[in-house]
Amino acid sequence: MPPMMSTFFPPLILISLHCFTTSASDPDPVQDFCIPDPKYGSIRAADHLTILPCKNSSDATPDDFVFSGMKSAGNFSETGLAAIPVNPIIFPGINTLGMSFIRADLKAAGINPPHFHPRATEISYVVQGSVYSGFVDSSNRIFARTIEEGEVMVFPRGLVHFQMNVGDKPATIFGCFNSQNPGSQKIPAAIFGSGIDEMLLEKAFGLNPQQIGMMRRRFGPRVK
Repeated sequence: MPPMMSTFFPPLILISLHCFTTSASDPDPVQDFCIPDPKYGSIRAADHLTILPCKNSSDATPDDFVFSGMKSAGNFSETGLAAIPVNPIIFPGINTLGMSFIRADLKAAGINPPHFHPRATEISYVVQGSVYSGFVDSSNRIFARTIEEGEVMVFPRGLVHFQMNVGDKPATIFGCFNSQNPGSQKIPAAIFGSGIDEMLLEKAFGLNPQQIGMMRRRFGPRVK
């Protein structure tokens, strides 16, 4: 086995075991696989589990179980994060299998803001770079440290977690979820972009109306 593969392969085994042997947040499948039959439509973003009929298993091909859309980074946000989430909407081969995954790239000093996944535990593997990673438990205790290339950190289901590139080069992370629809809520957008009453926000955070307005303009929904 080449040297590069010898360091890369064991973490991928760990991630695979997490995806397929952890107590799943989705129902167990009742067949080997279910590739949605395209003649009945496609999976919608709002669907947790598809209700579309499966195409005949004899019509499945190896291409149904291969995804090639993670070879390079996605588009970067203003926080220096580029994320490519992979779920049955864009990769039908994982439909009903109780898993999904993500490629995340961080520019130097880029961050993945505090967020949580209500329906899944996540395992995060650093492919390259040095990433300050952590989560906060329900007693507000923080568990955080810098993880380096080849290291893995787990973020328990429903707990707020975050990442920041603390190296001087771009970082790449591979994340795996034990749900095909983990959901994601970013804390700043959930608080200031959801329409919560302004007076409540003022009292909760000690901010004045001008500051609340600034936060809402920054984290509120973008008008196209």
